[in-house]
Amino acid sequence: MSAPIPASTTPKIVKTLCPYCGVGCGLEIVETTNQPTVKFPDRFKVRGDRSHPSSQGMVCVKGATIAESIQKDRLLHPMMRDRLDDEFRQVSWDEALDAIVGQMQQAIASKGADALCMYGSGQFQTEDYYIAQKLFKGCLGTNNFDANSRLCMSSAVSGYAKSFGSDGPPCCYEDLDITDCLFAIGTNTAECHPIIFNRFRKHHKKNPNVKLIVVDPRRTQTAEVADLHLAIQPGTDIDLLNGIAHLLLQWGKCDRQFIEQHTNGFAELAEITQLYTPEFVARRCGIDIADLELAAKYWAESPRVLSIWSMGVNQSTQGTAKVQCIINLHLLTAQIGKAGAGPFSLTGQPNAMGGREAGGLAHLLPGYRFVTNPQHRAELETFWGLPSGRISDQVGRTAWDMIRGLEADEVDFLWIAATNPAVSFPDLVRTKAALRRSPFTVYQDAYYPIETSAFAHVLLPATQWSEKTGTMTNSERCVTLCQAFQSPLGEARDDWAIFAEVGRRLGFNDQFQFQTSAEVHAEFVQITRDRPCDMTGISHAKLAKMGAIQWNSSDQNPDQDQIHNKRLYTDLQFHTSDRKARFGAYHSQGVFETPDEHYPFILTTGRLYGHWHTQTRTGRIDKIRQMHPNPFIEIHPKDANKFGINNGDLVEVRSRRGSSKFPALVTEAIARGVLFVPMHWGTLWADNAEANALTHPESDPDSKQPELKACAVAISLVNPP
Repeated sequence: MSAPIPASTTPKIVKTLCPYCGVGCGLEIVETTNQPTVKFPDRFKVRGDRSHPSSQGMVCVKGATIAESIQKDRLLHPMMRDRLDDEFRQVSWDEALDAIVGQMQQAIASKGADALCMYGSGQFQTEDYYIAQKLFKGCLGTNNFDANSRLCMSSAVSGYAKSFGSDGPPCCYEDLDITDCLFAIGTNTAECHPIIFNRFRKHHKKNPNVKLIVVDPRRTQTAEVADLHLAIQPGTDIDLLNGIAHLLLQWGKCDRQFIEQHTNGFAELAEITQLYTPEFVARRCGIDIADLELAAKYWAESPRVLSIWSMGVNQSTQGTAKVQCIINLHLLTAQIGKAGAGPFSLTGQPNAMGGREAGGLAHLLPGYRFVTNPQHRAELETFWGLPSGRISDQVGRTAWDMIRGLEADEVDFLWIAATNPAVSFPDLVRTKAALRRSPFTVYQDAYYPIETSAFAHVLLPATQWSEKTGTMTNSERCVTLCQAFQSPLGEARDDWAIFAEVGRRLGFNDQFQFQTSAEVHAEFVQITRDRPCDMTGISHAKLAKMGAIQWNSSDQNPDQDQIHNKRLYTDLQFHTSDRKARFGAYHSQGVFETPDEHYPFILTTGRLYGHWHTQTRTGRIDKIRQMHPNPFIEIHPKDANKFGINNGDLVEVRSRRGSSKFPALVTEAIARGVLFVPMHWGTLWADNAEANALTHPESDPDSKQPELKACAVAISLVNPP
């Protein structure tokens, strides 16, 4: 558990990590005074850590203002209530934990361990993730742990595993500094991952021959500086990618030797892509043939091609297929395993990568293992000292499966921590109705109120990044030690410590004899030995001494003879049974909901530069609220004209599931027939402006990631003249 931080007589500097996006920027916290009368945020100054290899001292507005949120609206004590319409009452930790353990035991006795569910977060540190996996998947024998990474990166996980045999982005941020062509698809990197985009832009400006291709229905800040912007229609990513593959094959620009020696499945891909002629693809995507050919030309003629993507690819009913189609282009042209090249998924959350390493999704186990693999289960049962067969061979409930389980009265206990599904889940009308049905919900977070707290029976106060020490892994596999720089506020406890205490109270004393997060981390890394994400050379002590360390790099094991590299697959040996990468051949199926006469528009959603996720932190920071005071809906002028909509008019948006209202932003930056709304506003921050009241829960069959990026909607002017 977090120890109290002693008072200091001189200003101190603590190195930590920004707790927002997956870039993983290093921060330095300077305590300007130790006088208790000085309140937050004046007590702490935040600046970029110039020694951090990922961010090199840069910081965006979110990181720069983070200290302002430290003390605002904190949940300080455990709270309980018997029914959702009761008021919360303050209780002791013992009373809260006794109630939780009792409800878990009752659920197990009544329906078995499958009646228990935990929904976690990429806000967790790796130590939190690991203890939760040990408790639920190991000791309790249910794989019903999923995280908000299911809504974020699970398609990337699935795509990497299908193509390479394992998860793990093979690239690093240095590739942004040296690539010849950056292919950005489904990512508004300039706003959502601004620090790494700044790294690329420096390189881009200095080298006129370096090309930037942006694929996005919106002319975002990223697209504004592109050499080529392909404003494709939503859902036509595979059409475009297959069309580029078609041209590369037609022009003879593929590396046949690499394909023969290091891949499988080429014949199937070649057969499918024959159908994706330039004329067909241009028509499907809504772009010019000349632009399609220029994109293929840039790819074909660039010695080093780096692709990046994020939610615009992953949040799709074909998310896994889209990821594999991106990888296909790299395999066709041998653009992998070398500097400046490769397929690079950008994680949305600060520790989404750490969660994947620790097994933090319903189909995973720690160390890039799978619950369906008997050897993987046996390895962990032995390591954890559990009886053979304790870990279930069934994939657990994913995020949306938990909603369905509540609807079917199959889930009796739901534990939600460090995330806000009452805003972030699809189909919020259905989501909230299911949450109301939960017999017993525990909500664990640092802040109160949050939209999801309205559906909880127990509230547990958790420490946040400023008060807890642990590790996080960013998009380039760089592990950073986030060090506490203040004592926990109120009675807040570390997430891992709460999980461990519940484990002990359930009778698993031997499995949870941890006193510090460093001890948790030391056990976790042993599970990664000889796995693709081997981190046995990393410890809290080494990170505190050396700074951030990228796994698979030479910094991890400097005393070993083995040569490590910042990039994966430099030897062109993949984690498949025959050590070859696999092509994935797919036809485009478009979006799940196609526009029709009743719902003629496609709605897409996304982030803004200043805000992050559901505003749990950023909504409490004055500067950011002033930067982005209100939600809005982007609409093309020709579409707006049809409905008599002018800038600032209030527009009602309706889908088959719900409705919301947004002020109109009439702009040519959005494609005709497409609308955009930011996803940050829940009921705490605006009235009836929830993006996910409109979205649907249909998901990718492999990754189970919902298609939050596209749904069919209708619009009307509120109070027309």
